[in-house]
Amino acid sequence: MADAFTLQDGLSLDDLSTYLGRAARVEDGSVRLIASGGILAVYVAILYPAGLLDESPTVLGLRTFSLPEGEEFDTVVPVASLLNRIERAKTEIVDATAPARVALPLSAPSVTWAAISPPRGGWSPLDGPSTATLDAVARAGIDEVATAIPTGTGEAIVHKVRSQVWGRPLDGFAYLPAGAAFAAVSLGFLGEANTEPVKVFETGPWTRMSTPRGHVLVKRRAWSLAR
Repeated sequence: MADAFTLQDGLSLDDLSTYLGRAARVEDGSVRLIASGGILAVYVAILYPAGLLDESPTVLGLRTFSLPEGEEFDTVVPVASLLNRIERAKTEIVDATAPARVALPLSAPSVTWAAISPPRGGWSPLDGPSTATLDAVARAGIDEVATAIPTGTGEAIVHKVRSQVWGRPLDGFAYLPAGAAFAAVSLGFLGEANTEPVKVFETGPWTRMSTPRGHVLVKRRAWSLAR
């Protein structure tokens, strides 16, 4: 099992740190790292079912980074632990243009969303919402969740409210839940001015929403596959 990975430079290290920091503010849990073929795929969870009776879709964020050939692993680690190791790696940087080595934390306990992997091929393009629509849906949902959840509310009720709000399909785009808009905004995939172009693709139960800054992957529950 690998004990570290090597990013291209200090800028990539900062980029990964920013991405994970944003993800931790939404779901301070685990991150899945898959290294293969010179690419590091970094998956984070935004929304996922809490059990068999939970009809929430699975909504994941994905960023990719360049790695040296030969670094191969697939592991799930705590977000907080990886962020700590990234900060440690930053203190060791002498040349920001040189490769940056990051130690891998110990694996985290198994998480349900990390057991599924989006397909790599077979994606077909779909019509997608505008950046303005995604931003508006995300902002409205954030306000709705904040209003519906009083301070001190139990975890089960918090999850139920978030699932109801973020599992709701976008108007005119039934294959995308509101949680996809929330993911794109909260992970910074729409850019600071919300001007990044958005492309949408589908294969089987999966939908992918991509911008130049990253990808949002949605796996719909079986009951919602018909459109």
